[in-house]
Amino acid sequence: MKHFIALLLVLCNATFWSAPASAAPSLQGEVLEIKNVDNYTYVRLKTSTGETWAAVPTAALKPGAKVTVENAMEMHNFESKSLKKTFPVVYFGTLGGAAGTPAAQSGMASASPAKGEAAKEVKVPKATGPLARTVAEIIGKRTELKDKPVLLHAQVVKFNGGIMDKNWIHLRDGSGSAADDTQDILATSADVAKVGDIVLVKGTVRLDKNFGSGYSYKVLVEDAKLQK
Repeated sequence: MKHFIALLLVLCNATFWSAPASAAPSLQGEVLEIKNVDNYTYVRLKTSTGETWAAVPTAALKPGAKVTVENAMEMHNFESKSLKKTFPVVYFGTLGGAAGTPAAQSGMASASPAKGEAAKEVKVPKATGPLARTVAEIIGKRTELKDKPVLLHAQVVKFNGGIMDKNWIHLRDGSGSAADDTQDILATSADVAKVGDIVLVKGTVRLDKNFGSGYSYKVLVEDAKLQK
């Protein structure tokens, strides 16, 4: 469960977050108030140390319910665009115990393939033009390409939407290898795609992005625009 914590620091349409202050194994309390948005449920909890807010993947909860928020990550000054509210403190986590429904858990897809995951059978022709790069080239030449635009023709092999106000898209084109982790690259985008789509991606190469809880990327493509 702890491997999903980086993805749970989210709210669809959230516009700002600060660095996490701390992580706690769990947060227990009584539900006092509920606010639902796309894919997530915000709850105001009465805990042994006072009232606080928490956010979990969509769950059917009622006031008075006793809940446990597992892998709770404390965030400060988190602004929700959907709710038009800034939370001085909010805990992001997963709903534990009997209250943790399959529907809630379905929103917890990993932001990246499991380490050592075998490469899918993908073969996509390289894009054309001066910005064109393959997945392996972006990874292999990442220092040279840092903060520069690239054009990538690839297949979507994993898609997670609404994470940190963006969609997380894993791309492969048949270049690179699983042995040295050069076959798959992450792109973040406001655009939507589905697994299996062949897309032309234009974005900016960024290095050494750390989203916390062990989710760090040596290289990724940010602010990507997709064409199918």
